[in-house]
Amino acid sequence: MEKRMGVVGIVVENLEKAAEINTVLHNYAAVIVGRMGIPYRERGVSVISLIVDGNHDQISAMTGKLGRIRGVTVKTALAKGRAAEKDG
Repeated sequence: MEKRMGVVGIVVENLEKAAEINTVLHNYAAVIVGRMGIPYRERGVSVISLIVDGNHDQISAMTGKLGRIRGVTVKTALAKGRAAEKDG
């Protein structure tokens, strides 16, 4: 299956769900290239951005599990082609 590269944005409004979110991210560590998390204290939320590289099923499974967590919003943008794969 073709690998795709992209960005996943996660807004965490329910900070009590941090452990559940981290468990999902740990389970999909193989597709996560980089992760940056920023607490936005003035708003009482945290924002996590992920760089991902994996097949569509893996990325969709991860974002689907995250999106089912109450108080978590997830948006994904994937490259249209094989941006992550270079020959030679």
